[in-house]
Amino acid sequence: MTDDASALTLPEELLLLTLDTERGRPLCKRSSLRYAMAGAALAELELQGVIREERGRVRVVTPLGPAHPVLSTLLGTLGAPAGKSRFFSGTSPRVWTRQYARNAEELHLAHLVERGLLRRETWRVLGVFPSLRHVPGDPDLTGATRRRFGRAEARSFPDGRSRALAGLVSATGLAGTLTTGGREGRSAMRAARRAHWIASAVHQNVRQRQSSGTGGGGGGWSGGGGWSSGD
Repeated sequence: MTDDASALTLPEELLLLTLDTERGRPLCKRSSLRYAMAGAALAELELQGVIREERGRVRVVTPLGPAHPVLSTLLGTLGAPAGKSRFFSGTSPRVWTRQYARNAEELHLAHLVERGLLRRETWRVLGVFPSLRHVPGDPDLTGATRRRFGRAEARSFPDGRSRALAGLVSATGLAGTLTTGGREGRSAMRAARRAHWIASAVHQNVRQRQSSGTGGGGGGWSGGGGWSSGD
């Protein structure tokens, strides 16, 4: 593992990029991050040539899964490679990112803890209720992911990978928090979100969640597998 975050997958980079290192939790709502993590997994699979967009849906194009264990597991939920039938239906990216949001986040969290890039700490809310938080491990790549993102922003997100990440950051609502370029940076991330089919699907899920007024608690945040309690 290098110290410049270049060996991270897109979901791993997104997770570290959006980590509040002092509180050990995301900078955004947990539900928003989970949708974005699922989207980042799809985006990484697309960058590796494993899936592609076809008629607005996900199409698996190769039976050879990635070496990364979490990505391989998530790829298995997308089904076998489709044939050349003109009746191809595929998988809706919006439905998939909603359905596998929690899996994507928690599997990547556990994998980063296993590799030592995050450290899981247990603490007690009000001295009674057990909760978890995640803090940088060794090496600490959180700063490296921020610098990498800032360099890409300074160059207007020049490649497919950086544009996918920028679009996902915008979808979570963190463009204003993570930009180093002010209004221009936020605008560039918003443009990337609108142009990227996966980031757009993630954003639709985030907005639907916000409009429904449902919270983001439960699951592994206060128990055995997520960040920490609350949003």
